Amino acid sequence: MAKAGVGITRHAVVGLALASMALGLPGCGSSDDDKNYVERPVEQLYNQALDQLGAQEYKLAAKGFEEVDRQHPYSVWATKAQIMAAFTYYQSNKYDEAIIALDRFIQLHPGHRDLAYAYYLKALCYYEQISDIGRDQRVTQQALEALAEVVKRFSGSPYARDARLKVELAIDHLAGKEMAVGRYYQANQQYVGAINRYRVVIERYQTTTHVPEALHRLVESYLALGVKNEAKENAAVLGFNFPGSEWYQDSYFLMTGEGERPPDEKNRWFFGLF
Repeated sequence: MAKAGVGITRHAVVGLALASMALGLPGCGSSDDDKNYVERPVEQLYNQALDQLGAQEYKLAAKGFEEVDRQHPYSVWATKAQIMAAFTYYQSNKYDEAIIALDRFIQLHPGHRDLAYAYYLKALCYYEQISDIGRDQRVTQQALEALAEVVKRFSGSPYARDARLKVELAIDHLAGKEMAVGRYYQANQQYVGAINRYRVVIERYQTTTHVPEALHRLVESYLALGVKNEAKENAAVLGFNFPGSEWYQDSYFLMTGEGERPPDEKNRWFFGLF
């Protein structure tokens, strides 16, 4: 999946970077036995990493931000560098590394002003790994949970507004997975398994775009099993809630043998008078 929500993310990062550079705080020295270790001023380390990020040299930038944290762990710059390192990993699609860095930031700074951003960026790391519905959807569920956490914790933030939109998309994706499995069962005449999947869509994902098709597939599956009353009931629900959909027309045809959208008087018959 292509990157989503990057506009907000980039804007937030610019704000973080400017705030950090404006601090002008001296660093605290540290020692290391590594022969390659060179202690450098915190401003120099941070600004170099920021330049490397701007040049899309993500590997060097991430290392640079981590060096800020390593050499000057008690400075305000180190706190900014932690979240900037996470963002750098995110930009280079190294989502696992980004999530680890964000979890550390969240644990170390539970009251930080950029906490909402950290939770949001973590949610994006999961969201952008959502794969097509033919594959395992564990990461989709993780994305949904992480996005819901943003909405719950930071309901008034711009991150929450974007998270709400992505929650709907993630839910629709999970419903799509259930539909795909249901169609597979139905194609292989495993109608009970198909019915179970379609009912999950209707009961658990009732606000998604997949509900009309799920109702129609239930009509097909129940008719295939010879359970006409159940087919009739689902066809009536489909006709009542989605009277203008193609799925309604298809179900109407299955139940009546008529291939055109019924007029209003036939609607009444379709809703239970047949």
